[in-house]
Amino acid sequence: MWAVALAANISLWMNDVSAAWLMSTLTNDPLWIGLVQTATMLPVFLLGLPSGALADGLDRRRFLLGTQLWISLTAMALGATALLGWMSPALLLGLLFLNGIGLAMRMPVLAALLPEIVPRPQLPAATALGAVSMNASRIVGPIAAGALIATVGTAFVFGINAVLSLLAAGMLLRWTWHERKSPLGRERLHRAMRVGLQYVAHSHRLKGVLLRMGLFFLCTSSLMALLPLLAKRLGGGAWTFTFLIASMGAGAVVSNTWLPRLRHRFSSDGLVLRGTIAQALSILGMAWADSLWMGMGLMVLAGAAWITTGNTLSVASQLGLPDWVRARGVSISQVTLMGASAAGAALWGQMASLHGVAWSLVCATVLLVAGMVAVQLLWPDAGVHEDLTPTSLDRKPTTAPAANGHVLMEIEYVVDPERAESFLDLMQGDNRSSRLRHGALSWELLQDLGQPSRFVETVVDASWTDHLRHFERLSVSDLRLRERRLAFHVGPAEPAVRRYLLTSTVK
Repeated sequence: MWAVALAANISLWMNDVSAAWLMSTLTNDPLWIGLVQTATMLPVFLLGLPSGALADGLDRRRFLLGTQLWISLTAMALGATALLGWMSPALLLGLLFLNGIGLAMRMPVLAALLPEIVPRPQLPAATALGAVSMNASRIVGPIAAGALIATVGTAFVFGINAVLSLLAAGMLLRWTWHERKSPLGRERLHRAMRVGLQYVAHSHRLKGVLLRMGLFFLCTSSLMALLPLLAKRLGGGAWTFTFLIASMGAGAVVSNTWLPRLRHRFSSDGLVLRGTIAQALSILGMAWADSLWMGMGLMVLAGAAWITTGNTLSVASQLGLPDWVRARGVSISQVTLMGASAAGAALWGQMASLHGVAWSLVCATVLLVAGMVAVQLLWPDAGVHEDLTPTSLDRKPTTAPAANGHVLMEIEYVVDPERAESFLDLMQGDNRSSRLRHGALSWELLQDLGQPSRFVETVVDASWTDHLRHFERLSVSDLRLRERRLAFHVGPAEPAVRRYLLTSTVK
């Protein structure tokens, strides 16, 4: 699977370099050049969540094969159009958008497979190894693309991308994925998407990670979006552009050797802040760089900062997701990353068109540093990880309703009045978030006015099947939360549990 990712990443970087350079030969307008990244990344923003929902429910091997074939076909179309001389800026953006659809469908699957292949304690190292694949390809891909562009033209680069995509598909044919089918069947797409969004929306930690990720890639996209123009300013052609991207990849690969020690020395927020400052310095330096050697040095720093920050945020996102919603959660992270990058490329390209490249990079630098400092002050990372190891509960409902409709579960607690305030804090905080993360439509806590020590928790699910899925999704952390709830109950027996079919929703 690492080899598949390597082949896919080399193809990706060859495509990006060739497309960016081809656009710079078709037009000198910074906005059009910036839109190359937007066209590539916008499909991930639009289709990331549906692809993640599909990846959580379909045969991932067949899913990956389909995406590789799609990417191969779009690469062939790009090569043929360029070879025949039919290419225009608008047509190039359209074909890149079609290619981006394949990337949007593929990325959540590849990312979600990693925690299934390696043990959880090795996930940071495995993620770093995946980053080596991405950044080694950032060296190999651009150098190969630059050599081909300089000798035989961009059309042949797109043709080789098609061949690499087919080779990756061939590797997938040798891999066997053991699908874990749920006895409850596959979730409907719209419900799977809703639950994925709910999980992230009610996870304080994941929202903080996504906020940092969005800000970081919104601002750092300025460097990649405007790099073809920076390469031309440094007095070079395709090879100058290639050397700058390869330098960034080299910095990223080398920085992987530091990451284990840095993770032991600094907190997650500490690493993100240091990576942000280093990235800001590299962007600011590139705004005024006047030689290729200076530019290459700054791009090495940019690559090291990029992988340090990106890997830290990626690991934080992975550690906050249980297996049952992993592909959806990863897809939301990638939607954030790609959406921010696509918006940033268009924003900084337009700003460069109006006020110049240097001014655009300066503004991106200021927003990056000021924004990240503000986020870390207002939304600090507590550094506490939930134990998301899957587990089970002996008590499961067995009597299914005769009709379809929303299901309401009612749990009755008797709580010592002196501890009622602590009970409310737990229930309205961690407990409410947990219920909604697992897909409940609504949650409420009622207090009996005639008997203030009596509380009733109500949870509404979309159907009986969705209600049963809660018991499949339990983790060690969920059971610990259940024990904390029960510790407040002082009744003679366990809290009474009742289930109702909401007849107003029966179809």
